[in-house]
Amino acid sequence: MADSFTERPIQFTSDRIARPRPRPVLLQSPLTVAGLVLLLFFALSALLAPLLAPMDPIDQILSLRLEPPSPGHWLGMDQLGRDVLSRLLYGARISLVVGLTVVGSAGIFGTLVGLVAGYASGIGDEILMRLTDIFFAFPPLILAMAIAGALGPNLNNAMVAIAVVTWPVYARLVRAQVLSLREREFIIAARSVGASPLRILLRHLLPNSLAPILVQASFDMGGAILAAAGLSFIGFGARPPTPEWGVMISEGSKFFSTQPWLSFFPGLAILLTVTAFNLIGDGLRDAFDPRLRGNL
Repeated sequence: MADSFTERPIQFTSDRIARPRPRPVLLQSPLTVAGLVLLLFFALSALLAPLLAPMDPIDQILSLRLEPPSPGHWLGMDQLGRDVLSRLLYGARISLVVGLTVVGSAGIFGTLVGLVAGYASGIGDEILMRLTDIFFAFPPLILAMAIAGALGPNLNNAMVAIAVVTWPVYARLVRAQVLSLREREFIIAARSVGASPLRILLRHLLPNSLAPILVQASFDMGGAILAAAGLSFIGFGARPPTPEWGVMISEGSKFFSTQPWLSFFPGLAILLTVTAFNLIGDGLRDAFDPRLRGNL
């Protein structure tokens, strides 16, 4: 009787082929994706402002002053006959530049201070940290108003004032990271092979401190835009006729009871921009924290 058992070749399947490629962690949160879409919208609006704006943001048509939103002027005209949509688009340029400039300068300076303070320790750490404590002793907005008022009311001085009150946050954050890393095995090994302090700071400590810096920077972008608009609103920032969102709200507040769109649209732009950066900051925090990845 013939053996009915027939050997069949074993077929192997590759899990790598069958398994779908996972999405990036940052894109697994719908709120983070919404923040990225909002940010992309404002970035494109700022970049393409000369093409999208129906007219120059400072051109005046006095015969159309305070005209409500219409097909010819979608967001209406302000008290001097300037197109609100055009001013919003150019205002996006100013706000994003303010955020990048403030966060970039404050982040770089604060990071350098935190690296030196955390690695040097001793008297150097004490001096640098007591300096940051001086800035933390004052309410940030009040200190920014004082600095901007002393330097003179314009947008550049407002950016300097906001950066001055922002850098201590990065100094504290980076110092804490360096203190937790400087006695780790890879730092001790770098010292044992003769690596210079500068190489250890820039090659080992700084890259391992970038995650919290990026998260803080994303939150501070929205905060810087909001602070600049606030300083402009009270007269310490951009000056008319600059198409800056805080200036637009300040000018439109005089007509809020009869022409509310003058303040509503720039206020909505600030709200959405700050919300976008906050959502991105939440997503970055979750992406960099392995304890939170399971909740995405």
